[in-house]
Amino acid sequence: MISYAHAKINIGLDITEKRKDGYHNLETVFYPFPLYDIIEISEKENGETTLEITGLDLAVDADNLCLKAFRLLQSRFDIPNQHIHLHKQIPFGAGLGGGSSDASTLLNMLNKRYGLEIPEIELESLAATLGADCPFFIRDVPAYAEGIGTELEDIALDLSAYYMVLVKPPVSIPTAEAYRHVQPRKPERNLRQLVRLPVQEWKYHIKNDFEESVFAQYPSVRELKLALYALGAVYVSMSGSGSAVFAIFDEKCNIDELAPLGTIYYPVTL
Repeated sequence: MISYAHAKINIGLDITEKRKDGYHNLETVFYPFPLYDIIEISEKENGETTLEITGLDLAVDADNLCLKAFRLLQSRFDIPNQHIHLHKQIPFGAGLGGGSSDASTLLNMLNKRYGLEIPEIELESLAATLGADCPFFIRDVPAYAEGIGTELEDIALDLSAYYMVLVKPPVSIPTAEAYRHVQPRKPERNLRQLVRLPVQEWKYHIKNDFEESVFAQYPSVRELKLALYALGAVYVSMSGSGSAVFAIFDEKCNIDELAPLGTIYYPVTL
């Protein structure tokens, strides 16, 4: 069985407060982006569940979210051991949710393959125990998120009329590091309302709170954002805690000149 685990981008990200448990409350809009990892599962007749990773260089360890997702369901249901082949294409340290997407996709795969009939809302709750971004990837549709990112509300947002570009600069930013430097603050306007504005107005109203500290530490990320605006983008933002930057254009454009600034992972019309 083979499935595709899509990346996400964050359209706006407000860090509203630090919680007593050490996590942060936030407001963001998750939007699926068609850069994906590929997951294949096959039953093993003998031996323990194994994970094979190809594509991007990523070490296999017991804390891999795919293995955690498998163990989570196997602890509740009679599921045979598997060989999991994960072909990584979503860069890590980029704010694109690749690991979270892999885990949630695997939950969906196992639920379907073995007829577990776990309702989506329950799968989302299980996914939340694996990571804050994971519940979004269960249904993988545009969503407004609150809390630590696990409180989801469907949102009507369609960017299919635009040309979008995603670029990963040659730096990776650990999420924990990004949170250490961010300053929580209450936004003046709710992001749920702001995304209803015309896309051409987003750059005046919708921001990512991580950008201020990330740009100070990694000037190349700021340089990339400015270069995308210089090419004519109507909206540019870092995704999540970085370092990937996405841009929305009214029409297809020549992005070859961006190559010195980073890897162009997926220029597509969504």
